[in-house]
Amino acid sequence: MAARTVALDEESYALLRAARRPDESFSETVKRLAKPRKGIGDLWGAWANATPAETKQMSRLQAALAEGDRRRAELIRRAWE
Repeated sequence: MAARTVALDEESYALLRAARRPDESFSETVKRLAKPRKGIGDLWGAWANATPAETKQMSRLQAALAEGDRRRAELIRRAWE
């Protein structure tokens, strides 16, 4: 595989080194960080193969988030009274 030399200032190098995982080369780190991120649409159907335990856990997390939203809305409503 061909290689290229890239010049980085000290701050950029420190950031890249901090982002590097223990089992990763710098090239692998750059690829991981520079890869386009998936959109929310790419997650459609991601839980189709979830086990019953995973589905139950996701339901609990969703309920906890909804409860937090409800409490936050109540605090805001009270603050405006």
